[in-house]
Amino acid sequence: MTAPIVVGVDEHSALSAVTWAAREAVLRGAPLTLMSVTARPGSFGVPMKLPAAFFEDIEEDAQTRLEQARSFAMTVAQGHSLAITTLHCIGSPVHELLVQSKSARMLVVGTHRYGPLERLILGSVSADVVAHAHCPVAVVRELPHVDAHRIPGPVVVGVDGTASSTPAIDLAFEEAALRHVDLVAVHAWSDIDLRKVRGSSDFEWDTVRTRESAVLSESVAGHAQDYPDVTVRPVVVMDRPAHHLRTQAETAQLLVVGRRGRGGFPGMLLGSTSRTLVHWVSCPLLVVR
Repeated sequence: MTAPIVVGVDEHSALSAVTWAAREAVLRGAPLTLMSVTARPGSFGVPMKLPAAFFEDIEEDAQTRLEQARSFAMTVAQGHSLAITTLHCIGSPVHELLVQSKSARMLVVGTHRYGPLERLILGSVSADVVAHAHCPVAVVRELPHVDAHRIPGPVVVGVDGTASSTPAIDLAFEEAALRHVDLVAVHAWSDIDLRKVRGSSDFEWDTVRTRESAVLSESVAGHAQDYPDVTVRPVVVMDRPAHHLRTQAETAQLLVVGRRGRGGFPGMLLGSTSRTLVHWVSCPLLVVR
């Protein structure tokens, strides 16, 4: 059976995530699972004994959310065949989503705009899921003026020149082909902000750019042969990959990055670039382990 695309549906609606996931499922001919998770009472260290009616109420609320999400997903499908199942769990949202990620083709989660201090203190379900999921995770923001599944523009992928970015490049080419759009491949030579390094003004960037352009070309060459209809637009920059990827994402419909990039070590689940982009990119972000 085809692995499903699983999307989290919460009480804050996350309908942009639902509609984006529905379009992705249609493009791939995959089934869609709408999943709602209700936090277990007492899971925060305070034991609670609640009447059975409480659980009946939360089940009813969850089914109402899931049916609303189903309606939105079918609207996006617009006559295309789309198999939809619903699932309601009681427990930790992060844990339940991670369980589903073991058998999913892709996990899709919504996220909401918090201030920097709130992000530091609270973290987010989306960031935790991205860091630990067993499959690619798409993080889709609620945007005020456009539906996430209707954002125009190319697909953008971060390329670090190592084997770590190969799965992200694979998936980015596939996404660009499914959407019939260009692929912008961004490669930064250094993760360090060289503007702050003494003597960097005398740096022979033209020489390095030629070498790094070759690294980028080599990284995408094999994939380009598999997807001859995808036009690749290479972008080589000196430093600050997160900054340049965020800039490119401003006019993109999807940004694809690896979960652990250049400079990461085996125990590092989420690299600094992908961690930054989870919180700051407005277009859908697809993180590939």
